Parts: sequence; structure tokens; C-alpha cells
Amino acid sequence: MFGRRSASDGDVLRPHPAAASMAGEKPAGHGQPTGRLPSVDGLGAGAQVARSPAAQSVRVAEAASRKTDEYYQLKARIFSALIEAIDVAQLVRLEQQEARRAVADVCNDIITAQKVVISIIEQEELLQDICNDVLGYGPLDPLLARDDIADIMVNGADTVYIEVGGKVQKTEIRFRDNQQLLHVCQRIVSQVGRRVDEASPICDARLADGSRVNVIASPLAIDGPSLTIRKFKKDKLTLDQLVRFGTITPEGAEILRIIGRVRCNAIISGGTGSGKTTLLNCLTRYIEPEERIITCEDAAELQLQQPHVVRLETRPANIEGEGLVTMRDLIRNCLRMRPERIIVGEVRGPEAFDLLQAMNTGHDGSMGTLHANTPREALSRMESMITMGGFSLPSRTIREMIASSVDVVVQAARLRDGSRRITHITEVLGMEGDVIITQDLMTYDILGEDANGNVIGQHRAAGIGRPHFWDRARYYGEEQRLAAALDAAERAAA
Repeated sequence: MFGRRSASDGDVLRPHPAAASMAGEKPAGHGQPTGRLPSVDGLGAGAQVARSPAAQSVRVAEAASRKTDEYYQLKARIFSALIEAIDVAQLVRLEQQEARRAVADVCNDIITAQKVVISIIEQEELLQDICNDVLGYGPLDPLLARDDIADIMVNGADTVYIEVGGKVQKTEIRFRDNQQLLHVCQRIVSQVGRRVDEASPICDARLADGSRVNVIASPLAIDGPSLTIRKFKKDKLTLDQLVRFGTITPEGAEILRIIGRVRCNAIISGGTGSGKTTLLNCLTRYIEPEERIITCEDAAELQLQQPHVVRLETRPANIEGEGLVTMRDLIRNCLRMRPERIIVGEVRGPEAFDLLQAMNTGHDGSMGTLHANTPREALSRMESMITMGGFSLPSRTIREMIASSVDVVVQAARLRDGSRRITHITEVLGMEGDVIITQDLMTYDILGEDANGNVIGQHRAAGIGRPHFWDRARYYGEEQRLAAALDAAERAAA
């Protein structure tokens, strides 16, 4: 099933003399060792490559800072010999663990044939790296295995940054060259039927776990391909966890639960990395299980838990410029699919008009996210996006549509210390003249910072006893809970 390109199926995988002599090396028994890798401490002898991928990833990440140019040169030689000795097309048909064992066996044979003198620990590290190159995402695999990383930013082959705890830091991880980085990018985007090359140098995609991926390659990226991954946590955050993190108070979380429960049309706004999608996932947890939900996204990343969910994703044009499916196309089509709620992953352009139309035509409880710094800016941005879409409507008409469609704007922010906070829960009241009227139910006030540079702040209730969506809460039997939450928020602020 799996052997040398020249061998028949079922042959044992062995490097032939040509493979052993790659990059100037002689077959086993002829010549001297090629050299020795730098010693790697703290990795424990006798471990096997078959260890769990998570444990191996941690070990590889710990040793990444101690890899030298000699290591990467040796790895390149063995990798080249490996590619000559195996049939990758047959390799990908195997189960992951079986394929890793097969690759490890061949690499061991190549190391023996080339008489490379390395310790068992160093050999384990090398095998793990090569397995990641062949079967995974190369140097990114250790980072993808860590659940504490929020973002991975690759700026060319030699520069990799990560975000941990809201802070960006540089790692010692690097790729062999820009060609390897581009190969990893192509492998990622091909899994969702997309491509990235010189003809199509910009691409949005996702990983199997829903993590968002953006790639921009040559000739647009001058110093090599740029890869950005917004990772999703394996354990989905809930409002209760956000309360423990200090993102929102218990009373504010209760108000958000009621907003999600009583089918308020909600817009979640915030800057990049402020937690908009996480908050949207939290709110959708309070949608009734029997409701039919349709999501529209550029790269499918929402993680709804309800049983009746239809997920739609846009599609870019092909190389001939055909086959483009935009967000507007998806929203217009999902109106014909009998939705009860429409969830738009991110509103970026004229699809704002279609979302407002949906909110105002019987699809109560629809939600979406957009980039803005304050709730009022969010409403202004929606007007701007509709205007830029070529709609020749008077400004007052657009604002009336916004005021009649949007019930609540929830503002998220990432503060300068890296922490995330929900800074506003604001409801839209209507129009006065040409101005949209809003009122804050809860805000977050920054009071200062402590000795460690952490921001100190406090959520403050605005003292609104009966919000504008009170009648909607009463219709769903939630008015008592809403009143209790508002009273508790006001007492806590006092």
C-alpha cells in the first residue's frame, strides 16, 4: 500500500542508495558521520515518536529556541531523501498515527544509512519535526496544540509571533524557507477548496477546528508569505466564564442572557481581537433548541450548539473570475430557507442592508458583528457600509431602518493590558429628527492601573428601570428576571 515510488504496493519502505546519497552523502558503510546536533536538555531519553501529538508538541516547542542552522540543514537533507523514498500519495491514505509511524521508520533508515551521529532524544525531535512537515503544518503544529495561544502571526519564514494572554510575543520557531511556508499555507487553504499562489495571493480559510486563517503571498507580501491564524479554544467560553475573567459582571451577564432569550436584534461591535466572535457564541447559547438558525460567514467559525443550524460560507471567484458567492448572496438566499434567526459572522460591506432587511421582516433575534470603537460608531458604520454599497437612499431613511431594526448594541474592547471587557450594553430607542437615539444600560469605567500595569475598572449600571425592550421581555415571560438584574446591577454599582 505504501512504498517507494518505484516499488509495488506492499513493499517495505526502505531508502535506496540514491536516497542515501542525497546532498552529497554516501550510502551506509562508506564515509564518515555528517556531524552532530547540539544537545537538547530536558527531553527525557527513551521516548517514542508514537507518544501523543500534544505531548510531543510541547516538547518540540520547548526545544525550538535551541535549534541551530546545522539542525535545519540536516533536517533538509533527511527530508529530501525521505521525499525520494516514499510515495506521498499513498501516505495520505493512511491513518494519522500509522502514517507517522511509517514516516518515522523511513527516517530512521535514512539516518542510519547516512551514518548521522545523533542521540535518541535528538533523533526523536528531528523525527517529530519531519512528521509535522509531511503530515501536518510543519513548525506550526506545536503552536496549534497549545490552547493558551489566541493568535499566530507568521511574517515570512524566519519570524513567528504569538498572542498569549492578550500580549504579543516573538517565538524562536521558524520555517526552513519561504517555499516551505507557502507549502503549509497551500495545504491549509486546500482543505476548504481554496488556493493561494501568485495568481490568487490573498485567501481566507479555516482550520478543521474552525480557527480563522488569512494568507497573503508573493508578490503582494514582499518579505515572504504572511500567515495569520485566529485560534479557537477547544473549550468554548460561556458567559459564566466571562464573569470569572472580569469581562462582565454577573448582573450584566444576566442581562445578556435575557437579550439572547427574548429575540432582541443584536449587533456586537469591537476592535480586532476584542472578543466579538466569542461573545456572539456566548449569546447564541440562549437560543431555544427548536429554533431554525442560519449562519452566514466568510470563513465558517461560529460554534453554535443548537441542533437545527444551517451553516453557509462565501466563496471567492475562480481563476477565470467566475463562481463568486458574496455575503449578500448568502443572506438573500437564506431568507428563502425559512430561517427564524439569521447570524452573520461579520458585517463588512453592503450586506448590512440585507441584514437590516431581515431583522425588520420577521426574523427577530438576528445577530451580527462589526468593527467599531463605540456603539454610536457601530450605527454610523452600518450607515456608511450601506451607502458604499451603492444604495441611493437618503441618510434619514437608512437611519430609520437602523433604528427600527437594531435593538441592542454590545460593545467589546481589548484594553491596553491585554484584557477583554464588555464596555457597553446599549439599546437603540428610535429617532429624534435625523438622529438615532440610544441609551446605555451598562458601561465600563476605567479607574486607573495597578503596580503591574493591569487596568482597574468598574462596570456601572445606568439606572434604567425599564429598558426599551421591556415589552419584548414581558412577551417571553422574562420581565421579572430583567427587573431583578437591573436592580442588582444598580446596587452593585452603588
